Amino acid sequence: MSGHSKWAQIKYKKGATDAKKGKIFSKLSRAITIVAQNPPAGGGPDPKTNSKLATAIEEARKNNMPNDNIGRAVKRATEKDSAELKEVVYEAYGPGGSALVITAVTDNSNRTTNEIKHLLSEHGAKLGEQGSAAWAFNKESKEFVAKYPVSLSPEDSKKFEELLSALSDHDDVQEVYSNAEMK
Repeated sequence: MSGHSKWAQIKYKKGATDAKKGKIFSKLSRAITIVAQNPPAGGGPDPKTNSKLATAIEEARKNNMPNDNIGRAVKRATEKDSAELKEVVYEAYGPGGSALVITAVTDNSNRTTNEIKHLLSEHGAKLGEQGSAAWAFNKESKEFVAKYPVSLSPEDSKKFEELLSALSDHDDVQEVYSNAEMK
C-alpha cells in the first residue's frame, strides 16, 4: 500500500478546501473594503450608518468569514496608507453572441483590464465599449437581470462555461452577469 496514506488524502482535501475559502474570503474582503471606502451619503465605515457595508458584512458572515477578517477589511478602508480599491465594470461579448457584465474590485485597473482582456480572448470573447452590453440588462439592487436572453448551442455552452470558470477564478472579479441560456 505504498503511497496510499489516509492523512495525505485528508491533507490534500483540506488544502483544496482552504484555497477555495481563501479565494472567497479575499473577494468578500475586497467588497467590504470598497464599500467602506466609498460610502453612500451620510454613511461611513460603520455598518449602522452604511447599509451597503452592512449587506457586505452579512454576506461575509453567511460564508463563515471570521470576524477578524471582516474587521481588518473595514480597517483597511480607513487607513491612509492603504491601496485605493475601486470597482470597475467591464462589458463583453462571449460565445454565441452572449452579453456579459463583469464587476471587479482592484487596486490597479490597468493590470486588471489587461488580464480580463486576455481571459476573454483565450475563450473566444471580446471586451466591449461602455454601454455595449449593459443595454441588454435591467440593473436591479445587486443582480443585473437579462432583458433579452440568448440561447446557446451545446458547443457555445461549453465554451461559455469555460469562460465563466476562468473569470470566476480571477482574484479581482466579483460578479459575472450574462444573458446566456444554456441548453
